[in-house]
Amino acid sequence: MPNIETLFPSRWLKASDLQGKEPVVTVKTVKYEPVGQKQEMKAVVYFERVAKGLVLNKTNANRITQIAGSGVTEEWAGVQIKLFATMVEFQGEPTEAIRIRPVKASKTNGLRPAEVLPSFTAPAPKPPVQADDIFGEPPREPGDDDDIPF
Repeated sequence: MPNIETLFPSRWLKASDLQGKEPVVTVKTVKYEPVGQKQEMKAVVYFERVAKGLVLNKTNANRITQIAGSGVTEEWAGVQIKLFATMVEFQGEPTEAIRIRPVKASKTNGLRPAEVLPSFTAPAPKPPVQADDIFGEPPREPGDDDDIPF
């Protein structure tokens, strides 16, 4: 049965695309592109193996800056982050939005490294949800290594 999200697909990543999961994604690049009806230039972050880009807002841009340890978007390539959906207030109305968490502890995000925690209190980690599991396989680019016939 169709729902509103499938009737009006978006070229940008939306909270509903996550399907209640929290995928781990790797930043590929950040581009500045026209977005919305007014075609305003905005930063869009693209991830490896994900077809859609995530239009950055200040909250998510600041979070990636914290996790990456740099505000220079060219230095974000290769940084892994976890996406999740949560309710936020937008123009006075509750709406679902994508937010970002670190995948693991690092010096730049202020969390304690897992190896510092006593082993008896730390449950076995679950394997991260991979972006492919949720978003499907993105269109392949010409010259992809997977095209090599051997």
